[in-house]
Amino acid sequence: MGGWNRLNVEERRQQAPQVAVSTVAFSATPPHGSPASRETLWVPLVRRVRAPFKGAWALPGGPTQWNQTLGQTARETLIAAAHAEPNYLEQLHAFGSVERSAQAERTVTIAYWAQYRARDFDGVPENKDPNIAWWGVNELPELAFDHAEIIQAGIQRLRRRAEQTLVAHRFLDDEFTMAELRAVSELIVGERLDPANFRRQALARGELEETGATQAGTKHRPAKYYRFTSTEQD
Repeated sequence: MGGWNRLNVEERRQQAPQVAVSTVAFSATPPHGSPASRETLWVPLVRRVRAPFKGAWALPGGPTQWNQTLGQTARETLIAAAHAEPNYLEQLHAFGSVERSAQAERTVTIAYWAQYRARDFDGVPENKDPNIAWWGVNELPELAFDHAEIIQAGIQRLRRRAEQTLVAHRFLDDEFTMAELRAVSELIVGERLDPANFRRQALARGELEETGATQAGTKHRPAKYYRFTSTEQD
């Protein structure tokens, strides 16, 4: 056993806090998911294979490395779980309450949040690892540490951003119909939106423009395709 493991509880309490990173990443559709998957937002989770919380699911993350920034650690550990590069990654919040650490080993976690669109998973092979899975935010399993709190903080950040701008663009292809934009927005806010009101409000923001293309293969009036006038909306 290493020297750290031989330390008693009181000695551990004298150690400097450890710093770790966890990332809650959202997708409107998980990799290899069907259109029916668009009933909730999805997050990738990793099942812990050792104590503490052995067998419970946790957010991708790990201890910070001496030669990496916090953001680099967040991105690297997320890609290891999701096997894809997120199109957006931002620091969320620091979680450091004394109750969250196990066995008196004080750990401060710097949480990040990220977004994926369907095309971010192009070329990603189907996951065969039983310890990595995408879960709907409305049906989460037992989570380790305070990761349920981190996920809720990520959802609240996403919703606040949605009030300021059409953050849904990071879930969509470059061109989309108004119905597709509304469907993703409904996933973000967690409720149904009136189509007419949503369309009027979305266009009033001045962030959308018509592409000139229309949806093919429909029996009804073909829907117009839109795109965002800027991809740098936060």
